[in-house]
Amino acid sequence: MKQGYFDISLAPYPETSWQKFKRVVRRSLGLELLKGLWVVFKAMAKDPTHTTIYPMERLPLSKRYRAIHRLLRLSESGAERCIGCGLCEKICPSHCIRMDTGLGEDGRKKVFDYAINFGRCIYCGLCAEVCPELAIAHGDRFENASEQRAHFSIKSDLLSQKEAIRLQKEFEGFGAVSPDADKNLKKTPLAY
Repeated sequence: MKQGYFDISLAPYPETSWQKFKRVVRRSLGLELLKGLWVVFKAMAKDPTHTTIYPMERLPLSKRYRAIHRLLRLSESGAERCIGCGLCEKICPSHCIRMDTGLGEDGRKKVFDYAINFGRCIYCGLCAEVCPELAIAHGDRFENASEQRAHFSIKSDLLSQKEAIRLQKEFEGFGAVSPDADKNLKKTPLAY
């Protein structure tokens, strides 16, 4: 938006009380108030709205905005990226991440439950930075109003849906997931 600037001529500051009184009378009766209102109404007529009607319109968010977490899947196979290493749980300064892992039916390590307490989360982004598989990321969902606190800490809510994998935005740059990540997927051999 282009801003319009106006030149203002300032009179010397009054020193005596009589000069101050004359200035008040001149400003009150000299229509300076109406001149100022005229400038405001002219600016309003040029661009009548500055309000975003929130539910229907949304302002664009920065790519670096840190909001509600998402657990990502691999694009091609739809498999969960999380290998259950627990680094996000260990690095979290507010101790809001809880992960339950154990041995799966095939004898490999498996993540049974993953929960984030958003009442305690400070959205620092350390969990997303430390993840070796880029399994956790900050999404653009910032509305976390609910009747129950537990609604936003369940793994199924955090995990991206299989139908939405095509819409999943990947991090581009150093450390991004390679296009053949499904071929290189390895299961964690140890339960630790």
